[in-house]
Amino acid sequence: MRACALALGLLAGCQRSPGPRVQGYVEGEFVHVASPLAGQLDVLAVKRGAQVKTGDPLFSLENGMETATRDEADRRLIQAKASLEDVKKGRRPSELDSLEAQLGQARAALVLSEKEFRRQEDLYRRGVSSAEELDRARALRDQDRHRVAQLEADSKTARLGSREDQIAAAEANVRALQAMLAKADWSLSQKRQSAPRDGMIFDILYQRGEWVAAGRPVVALLPPPNVKVRAFVPESRVGTIHPGGSARVFVDGVGEPFAGRVSFISPQAEFTPPVIYSQESRGKLVFMIEIRFDAETAAKLHPGQPVDVEFAP
Repeated sequence: MRACALALGLLAGCQRSPGPRVQGYVEGEFVHVASPLAGQLDVLAVKRGAQVKTGDPLFSLENGMETATRDEADRRLIQAKASLEDVKKGRRPSELDSLEAQLGQARAALVLSEKEFRRQEDLYRRGVSSAEELDRARALRDQDRHRVAQLEADSKTARLGSREDQIAAAEANVRALQAMLAKADWSLSQKRQSAPRDGMIFDILYQRGEWVAAGRPVVALLPPPNVKVRAFVPESRVGTIHPGGSARVFVDGVGEPFAGRVSFISPQAEFTPPVIYSQESRGKLVFMIEIRFDAETAAKLHPGQPVDVEFAP
């Protein structure tokens, strides 16, 4: 019996005792979701403690003015595009037909005036007609020639679009209105906010019907990767801990510790941890160390929990 007890004692002596633990607490880095525009909270689609996925709707503000502005910008853009297409085209077919008819009349009048001029010219050579009659026939012929030339130029111009500078101005107007529509679309979209990441709704800061100022968070979201533990290590031990090193976190009421890794070691010393959960006396000079976890482990921890931390040697 004594031999058995001795063997058990030796076996226990061979087991490695855990290293000294330090105190700490769980902390969360919250994602505060807000709208850059002000408005009355119209729809609140989530409750505190709910789990959401990326893209799930969170809340929306009253957006009557933004909707009207967007619709107006859309109609203005449609009008500007129609005007641009119009200036690129020539005149309507009926207008072209009218010009062709006028041109035909002018050509017919020119044929008559040329005949009359030749007749008066012949009469003048024979001394039958006066110089005044010849000059009158010449002027009428020249007038009809100019009229035909004018209508031919008008007909050619009518088949063309507007001048290049007019088209460029119309295109610039379309681009400006496209930018206005994009701005109106953005403003309308910002009145509706969705979850930027997977996580838990940690807090709701406004209730439906309340006025929300621009940029004021409505929902506090806690993604699992944003959960961490802050522990405070005496100066005498900080040199044995390195970033990436493993750590075990002990939580009251939980049998198995949570495994994590050191993600940050503060380069500056502090006097007394900001929150003390233990009655034991601690060293005055401590260094803050942060520990991160995988998403599954982090989801089991809650901000504010007091913990004890044990670092691997």
